[in-house]
Amino acid sequence: MNALKSLFSARGPRKLPVPPGPGHPALDARALSVWLGGRAVLDGVGLRVRTGEVVALVGPNGAGKSTLLAALAGDAAAVSGTVWIDGRPLADWPAPELALRRAVLPQQAALSFPFPVEEVVRMGRAPWAGTVREEEDDTVVAEAMAATGVAGFARRPFDALSGGERARVALARVLAQRAPVLLLDEPTAALDLRHQERVLRICRERARAGDAVVVVLHDLGLAAAYADRIAVLHEGRLAAEGPPREVLTEELVGRVYRQPVDVLAHPRTGTPVVVPRRDPRPGRDLRAVVLDRAVTEGT
Repeated sequence: MNALKSLFSARGPRKLPVPPGPGHPALDARALSVWLGGRAVLDGVGLRVRTGEVVALVGPNGAGKSTLLAALAGDAAAVSGTVWIDGRPLADWPAPELALRRAVLPQQAALSFPFPVEEVVRMGRAPWAGTVREEEDDTVVAEAMAATGVAGFARRPFDALSGGERARVALARVLAQRAPVLLLDEPTAALDLRHQERVLRICRERARAGDAVVVVLHDLGLAAAYADRIAVLHEGRLAAEGPPREVLTEELVGRVYRQPVDVLAHPRTGTPVVVPRRDPRPGRDLRAVVLDRAVTEGT
């Protein structure tokens, strides 16, 4: 950990990010195209993300969601198009300053050495080494661990954790980085129901605090409940983008996923709930049985 911090602090003075006002274009992708293995994985995709909002990237397997996130992070080279972050082309930011402006959570969290959980989270503070914000390290690390519910096993080695626990520790590391742009690739994939909700609440909290959050999700219900906007990718292109109620239609979802669906309104929140359209099971419908019983019993 000390070696990592030394690497950043040795780079000399850095320009620290200045918190922008709400609605500021924090991340702007323009006509991005990425080729992998001789084929276009992304084809002219544009996406603007503003401070204070959560944008969910959804779509079927192979649609280009993770590739788009990697291109937004600067981890996947685009053959054409540009990404701007904080009003400047991504390629123009020196690596130490870019690390102060965007934090990335990959799909897989892997480490070669059995670092204790707290040390893994503290790695997120490395970009701030040698700056005036370094004195906040202890407080920020503690807050990130509390938010993700990993403080109880702070001293356990990372490689002794379950898949879900590792995912939460990795998210804590990203939160500790305190970058104003968060790029999260399937942060709920290994998590149970309770922790899925917890992660998306964290996304909303970071957006309310002024961050711009981009999150890849497979669960359309989570996307509808927590995202301000949903970007639907299909065969490397942007099929739709906008508020959940406008984007998650039966026609669009059914066409993109090649699966007929019903889109219902959640009984408490009114947000869209997407369920696969299934043939009824053989025999009487269960609802009819329940209604008959209620009438018979006089209830």
